Amino acid sequence: MSKKKAEKFSSFLNNPIDFTLVITIILLLGIGLVMVLSASSPSALAETGDSYVFFKKQLLFAVVGIVAMLAISKIDYRFYQKFYKHAWILAVVLLLAVKFIGREVNGAKRWIYITETLSFQPSELVKFLVIIFYAGILVKNRDELPYFWKGLIKHMVMLAPIILLLMLEPHFSASIVILGIVCIMMIVSGCKFTQFLSIAGAAGIPLLIGVIIKSPYRLKRVITFLDPWKDATDTGWQVIQSLYAIGSGGLFGVGLGESKQKYLYIPEPHNDFIFSIIGEELGFVGCALIIILFAIFIWRGVLIAMKAPDMFGSLVAIGITSLVGIQVIINIAVVTSSMPATGMPLPFFSYRWNSVIYFALSNGSIIEYIKSKCKTINRRKI
Repeated sequence: MSKKKAEKFSSFLNNPIDFTLVITIILLLGIGLVMVLSASSPSALAETGDSYVFFKKQLLFAVVGIVAMLAISKIDYRFYQKFYKHAWILAVVLLLAVKFIGREVNGAKRWIYITETLSFQPSELVKFLVIIFYAGILVKNRDELPYFWKGLIKHMVMLAPIILLLMLEPHFSASIVILGIVCIMMIVSGCKFTQFLSIAGAAGIPLLIGVIIKSPYRLKRVITFLDPWKDATDTGWQVIQSLYAIGSGGLFGVGLGESKQKYLYIPEPHNDFIFSIIGEELGFVGCALIIILFAIFIWRGVLIAMKAPDMFGSLVAIGITSLVGIQVIINIAVVTSSMPATGMPLPFFSYRWNSVIYFALSNGSIIEYIKSKCKTINRRKI
């Protein structure tokens, strides 16, 4: 009897699916659904008369994402390497399409409307296309990467058209995320970190300052970040209400569903500022638990990248892990007023159908890396 149990346990350990990663994703999606229900109910009731309308849509998105994730995990990730050049072309075409047929909302043209109720944000998909492209091109040019011009400059120039098109929307936050992902992938693949520091000091920081100064709304966000109480009823309103929510949560929170700030104080509390509602209702303990879950996700992603069978798999894994990590850091920093406000969703939590589905799809690819590697390496070594 004990021998059979030992065999079953051994079989579980050697399973080609990384259950730690899968369970972490499911927990994040599950907690995210609960918090969307709690955060969105007052807004949903006021707007539509149905407290559950946003929750039901988010539940549908999550189910579609998980099913798609499981389906994508059956595809050998090396299949995408054949089309890395097409990924770059598709990314440019999608961003050009936004320029010509996109609809302007709140001063920014970022969405393509399929119907009046169904819209598509190409920049979310472009993030993954950029990861595929750079994983492919960095593998092809791996011998050039240590050099300054043939390595760093040449490969950063390839990103320029995509960043330019994003800035024309404008979509500054997506540009920052994509730049961060590409820099991490290039450093991991063999580019010298000191070269990035020199470029950042000589061109990156001055360019960033110039972009902020020349854009009145970006400059206003920076000024609001420095002193949100200076204009507490307008530009500083959302950040101040977010801080009120987090501060009132204390150690254990006021209780699930008991938030006060979600009652039309925080605009769209189920979207980019959902973490402030988590802080109010679940307190420091709830926030810490969610951050730990994201840390586990990043930990598993890094280990998968380290043990991937080839360089392409390793770079795609680190790219997707960086995508999640960067967006989590920026979202939490904005909600806690640690950086200027920007429209950055919290992965697996914020109410955005394309974000939830894309993140689930990307993690299907990560699971495939686990499958490929665990055929030859015992899972206990991961």
